[in-house]
Amino acid sequence: MLDIRQLQYFVAVAEEEHVGRAAERLHISQSPLSRQIAQLEDKLGLILFERNAQRIRLTRDGHTFLAETRAFLTHGNRLEALAKRLGRGDEGGLCIGYIDNAMHTGVLPDGLRALRVGRPQVHIALYNLHSAEQVEGLRQRSLDIALLCVPPLPDDPDLDSLQILSDPMLLALPEAHPLAAKAELTPADLADQEWIAVLHKVAVLNKDSALKHDNFVAACVRAGFTPDIRLEATEPLTALGLVAAGLGMVMIQRSLRQHVPAGVVVRELAWFSYRTPLWLAWHKVNLRPLVGIFRATLLAQAQVSEFPNAA
Repeated sequence: MLDIRQLQYFVAVAEEEHVGRAAERLHISQSPLSRQIAQLEDKLGLILFERNAQRIRLTRDGHTFLAETRAFLTHGNRLEALAKRLGRGDEGGLCIGYIDNAMHTGVLPDGLRALRVGRPQVHIALYNLHSAEQVEGLRQRSLDIALLCVPPLPDDPDLDSLQILSDPMLLALPEAHPLAAKAELTPADLADQEWIAVLHKVAVLNKDSALKHDNFVAACVRAGFTPDIRLEATEPLTALGLVAAGLGMVMIQRSLRQHVPAGVVVRELAWFSYRTPLWLAWHKVNLRPLVGIFRATLLAQAQVSEFPNAA
């Protein structure tokens, strides 16, 4: 294996064409420099310099070797600089798992925007996965960060998590519905209405998502009504389209308010306590500074999203 220090010495002598001047440039004495050059030639089995009393000059092979050495050292410097940028979290890649709600709430887009401002060279790969897949991805380290609705168990030996949002629910109903103009809605008003349920696509794959839907129905019962579910949609934007068509009413996360189409009215229900959680999860052993940096960025963005008027 070539010694990088010897290569640096070789370049200095080649450029100065004088061992004494090269030694001054390198801040070493002349004798050790001469020995290092001789050792390099012995290691290579190659005569790099023609020597006489007045000067030292590159041989033809020495010129060829100098060009490649300069390229090698330049690449080495770039490699060192890259390692330092990676160590600072200024460069590299992130694999992020997320559920739709992480997009709808703005937590993930806002976090990515904030990261891009200070670290434009970071490459991001996004994976829309259900919670169980994300947990496994964290465990296998195919994911760096997970944004999910069902967190790892509190005593998970490998993973940590933190709830970063608790999204209140809004009632979405057709603009022409008789209840749309009513000043205040009660649980009794909702008891005999036709409902649209949002069954996320992950419900088929993840029993926890099915449980989440059961929890929603249970929350309705606790509030004083049982939803008469006539239609089921796989995601909330589809459900809103069905509401716009006059086919029923649906509960959506408050973060979806900006996506409500024409023909749909949304109402706050202060007495309805059910909320949609968003959890941030990560591996306990952080091998990369960039992961910690982005986790802190997401936490900051989540707090801004949840408390937009906070100082």
